[in-house]
Amino acid sequence: MRLISLFGLPFVAALASAAVPFKGCQHKVKESIYGPPRGWSRHTPAPKHHMLELKIALPQHKFAELEQHLWEVSDPNHSRYGAFLSKEETDALTAPHPDTLDIVNEWLASYGLTEESLVRSSANDWVTIRVPVSLAEEMLDTTYYVYKHAETGDSIVRTTSYSLPENLHNHVDLIQPTTMFARFEAFKSTLHWANQSAVLSTSTGTITGPAGNQINASCNSTITISCLKQLYNSVSYNTSATNGNQLGITAYLDQYANNMDLQQFFQLENPSAYGSNYTFVSVNGGLNNQTYAAAGSEANLDTQFGFGLTWPTARTFYSTAGEPPFDPDLVTPTDTNEPYSYWLDYVLSQPTLPQTISTSYGDNEETVPFTYASRVCRGMAILGTRGVSILFSSGDSGVGDGNADPATQQCYSNDGLNVTKFLPNFPASCPYVTTVGATVNIPETAVYFSGGGFSDYFVRPAYQEAVVTEYLEKLAPGTYEGLYNTYGRAYPDVSAQGVDFLVVYQGQNALLAGTSCSAPTFASFVSMLNDARINAKKTPLGFLNPFLYSSGYTALNDITVGNNPGCGTEGFNATTGWDPVSGFGTPNFEKLLALVLDMP
Repeated sequence: MRLISLFGLPFVAALASAAVPFKGCQHKVKESIYGPPRGWSRHTPAPKHHMLELKIALPQHKFAELEQHLWEVSDPNHSRYGAFLSKEETDALTAPHPDTLDIVNEWLASYGLTEESLVRSSANDWVTIRVPVSLAEEMLDTTYYVYKHAETGDSIVRTTSYSLPENLHNHVDLIQPTTMFARFEAFKSTLHWANQSAVLSTSTGTITGPAGNQINASCNSTITISCLKQLYNSVSYNTSATNGNQLGITAYLDQYANNMDLQQFFQLENPSAYGSNYTFVSVNGGLNNQTYAAAGSEANLDTQFGFGLTWPTARTFYSTAGEPPFDPDLVTPTDTNEPYSYWLDYVLSQPTLPQTISTSYGDNEETVPFTYASRVCRGMAILGTRGVSILFSSGDSGVGDGNADPATQQCYSNDGLNVTKFLPNFPASCPYVTTVGATVNIPETAVYFSGGGFSDYFVRPAYQEAVVTEYLEKLAPGTYEGLYNTYGRAYPDVSAQGVDFLVVYQGQNALLAGTSCSAPTFASFVSMLNDARINAKKTPLGFLNPFLYSSGYTALNDITVGNNPGCGTEGFNATTGWDPVSGFGTPNFEKLLALVLDMP
């Protein structure tokens, strides 16, 4: 286990002189893993002509300063609350030291890679090169292989170790794709076609909701836009189309939002929005194929509910290409990284950003190299300093694999010891994002698949130390001892409904479940709060967690029933206050609205 705090990792390096020889210089292992994660097996050596798109991360030597800005501008009790940074200011704080640029440039040039062949991020903290396997193996003193996944049959080109000249180690944080095996799936656990009774029930019965208001009884079997507005107490609130507020939805892995499905959904659940559209942004060649066959249930869910709940707020749909599987029958396929780094490169280069962004993708933390997870997590911190509220799904496998049976559970460490352990999700475990778990029914209970637990990579941030410690002290001594990291960042932070969302998919009504339902739902209510603050001439909320853990939790509906089984256990239990199943609970919009309008 590697546990770090991102609360200040200064640039610690002996800065080398500009003229340093590399060829023939002694290589030293920069990063290695014990072996491929469970499910992956090594097959043949990678073809030497196979192209790799390598991303090189250079140290952000002023990140500690940027992080201090994040805590100050995100804390409602601080005098600098809401004083967000510009793109130029964050670029300056994340730029590498000039000596790092010089020595890395010289190393690349020694292999014939001149400036014309390099792609740099806005802050120059990432350098992307495209090279054949043969050259990558020489540069990194490694051997690439084709690895195949037993369950999906996908093949990728990776290695389990790579090296760099010793005098480069303090100037390079990481290089990928090398040891990255994460697949970053959508957190959508089920899809089934809706029967006729699920299509907007006309039931006149009602249920009393957590705010004391009456909710249509059909919401206990099918969740619609109307249900969420009733349940979370926002029926009377109308957003603006012209105040500059925006909601962003991200999509990866060829998930396309079908526009015909979206309009059909609007007709069904929010007729006022019918005919409205969104801004499509392609990142790294991402597409949005509009054939019915290409429609993505995940992308449809996110856009239909996110854009339907917040209409007429301006909305942006990001489609990011990344990590195509290796096809041994193709002559020159290109292996790339998981898509978060490409998306972060793009959005951090933009002068203006949506105030709220929702993402519903992730994978087990242990499949993501520690160095890569920490750099992507830092990217989320940069978004926070720019005033963006970024929300992630917590995952759909409880504390690990969703399986309570000790005989058949599949939760094992990837360190050679092969011991049973809980499997936290990333980026849900990043301390700079707001992570959303799932609930079901009215009255609400935590749903069994709601991802939750404790990071093995990131130390618990100060903003949640008190409530998480209080939760842990309630557990019986020895509960799950050795299965989780008691000092890790704990998640989720909040939750929302996550079962039986009525969507339109390929022209038909369908029901979806998963924390993929929960994240865009909670994000939509955050977007409404940002709308209200902008109308009141206040700044947007930015990174939410300091607010949520200091006072925001008082405006949430506490979830006290439910658990999230996995890894041969019943998982954690929901209880009064914060818990690693439902976080602090679900939104009461009117209460939250009063709180955020009372803040500076």
